[in-house]
Amino acid sequence: MVRIVGSKSPHSRSPAAHRTPAPDHPERPSVNHRLRLARPLTVLALALAASVPALGATAAASQHHPRLKLPWVVACEKLHRHHTHHRCPVPMPPAPSRTPATRPTTRQTPTITELPTPTLGSGPMGITAGPDGNVWFTENNTNQIAKVTPAGDFTEYSTPTEASIPADIVVGADGNLWTPEYAGNNIARITPSGTVTEFALPTSGAAPWGIAAGADGNLWFAETGANNIGRITPTGTITEFAVPTAGAFPLSIAAGADGNLWFTELVGGAIGQITTSGTITEFAAPTGTADYSVPICITAGPDGNLWFTDDASMQLVQMTTEGVFTQYTVDDTAAGLWGLATGPDGNLWYAQSSDNMIGSMTTSGVIQTPLSVPTTYANAMELVTGPDGNLWFTEEGEAQMGLVNP
Repeated sequence: MVRIVGSKSPHSRSPAAHRTPAPDHPERPSVNHRLRLARPLTVLALALAASVPALGATAAASQHHPRLKLPWVVACEKLHRHHTHHRCPVPMPPAPSRTPATRPTTRQTPTITELPTPTLGSGPMGITAGPDGNVWFTENNTNQIAKVTPAGDFTEYSTPTEASIPADIVVGADGNLWTPEYAGNNIARITPSGTVTEFALPTSGAAPWGIAAGADGNLWFAETGANNIGRITPTGTITEFAVPTAGAFPLSIAAGADGNLWFTELVGGAIGQITTSGTITEFAAPTGTADYSVPICITAGPDGNLWFTDDASMQLVQMTTEGVFTQYTVDDTAAGLWGLATGPDGNLWYAQSSDNMIGSMTTSGVIQTPLSVPTTYANAMELVTGPDGNLWFTEEGEAQMGLVNP
């Protein structure tokens, strides 16, 4: 099934006080009344359920239908299974002000600029550098795909399917943007002018999340609910490949320097490799000081290796295409690692969501002094080096885009 929709009227950036409320979305509670949780995964689960009725219903329904569980809910539940003191979710008091222990190096300190999205409570999530010189991102809560110019002007486009929950986003070899619809069970294609076309997945309840452009000219995506890796051609032909480990919950996917696709198994605690012909090999992720692994986001690093964040062991992990791992522990044990990307300086940049920081590390493992995100409870999620050469990131908790200014 294919649906096509034209673009919606563009929005110009406006002050937060004049932003459009999300559809059927009550005004969000103030920062002082929001819950601070032990890890960003539970923060997101509560924020979505409390602030967006439609997603709250989905989150509630997911307790009875495992294929509807959002990724951070699944990660939280895995943490809970291994640590009886970890409750999912349990309100926690605000964490005291503190500076994470780091191994800083001397450099000019960058600053962070924040830009509010036009729609209040939009829930920015996936992000990519667009082919048109803009930064494109998904709005998890309001079923929109949006772009922002280097000057800070926004345009939003609605998906045809309501409550679709667009997730990750990437540019395909065809010059269009592609995003999985986690609840809509579609893969959506968006032209740079904003025309959206949806392609329905063959498997119901597939719950696709991560997506990457393959060396074969196709798009590859992770089906968290169906336990598949999917492939879609630029014209919309879809093929699915089963992950060998049952219930592995494939989440994030990236193209490697070897021409294969690599993906994280959030519940399986492994990294998978899939060739463009569909052969899958799995590698157990190292656990470090933890007794289990929760690999979240994977990316191709500037050194030709794969890198991923492990939220259980609080590590950035390097993986060669031969399957050799090297682990680097982030000093702040409450960092809540999620997104990971190569920055304009050639370092690896990552989101420390729970302590409201953006961190970076060289490929040799030297941790740079992290940057504080100005807005409290921003919940930084995904990052990308934009077409303008700056580092951009999504702030799910405050419906803002962040920009690191060197």
